[in-house]
Amino acid sequence: MINRIWCVALLLPAMAVAQDIPLDLFASLAPKGTETVEVSLGGTMLQLAARFLSGNDPEEAKVKALLGGLRGIYVRSYTFKKPGEYSMSDVDRVRGQLKGWTPVVNVRNAEESTGIYLKSDGQKIDGLVVVAAEPLELTIVNIVGSIRLEDLKDLSGKFGIPDLGDLGNKTPKKRE
Repeated sequence: MINRIWCVALLLPAMAVAQDIPLDLFASLAPKGTETVEVSLGGTMLQLAARFLSGNDPEEAKVKALLGGLRGIYVRSYTFKKPGEYSMSDVDRVRGQLKGWTPVVNVRNAEESTGIYLKSDGQKIDGLVVVAAEPLELTIVNIVGSIRLEDLKDLSGKFGIPDLGDLGNKTPKKRE
């Protein structure tokens, strides 16, 4: 009986970390896709990756510092041959799992839907989820851990995270 109590006590922190990942990442969609990208980097893997980044290169030093506050990066991206191979109800299932998260961006039109959600503890952001649905592509990015929005551009295009373009750019572009 005491051994069972110790096992449960040792597993609780791991279970708490697992609960930070609220997404059903649609393993059933992978066989339907013509291309599947799945990235699952837990805290140990992120710290290992950080060791290979140079502290001397300013760009790599920023990314290395940023990785120190993260507990995981999880990306699922599925490309489909034709529209309709997944439904918006699939996307809504993900959004339904984000109860308690704050939606900060929500863009929808007849064919596309993108949402960015934050999990925060007061002033500190402790998680970020991006759900991007297009007719031929569905991408879900889940970053678990302490992150500042302005630091996201440093992760853009790395560790399976799509290129986020000018996100975090302090100077708005002029419209012509």
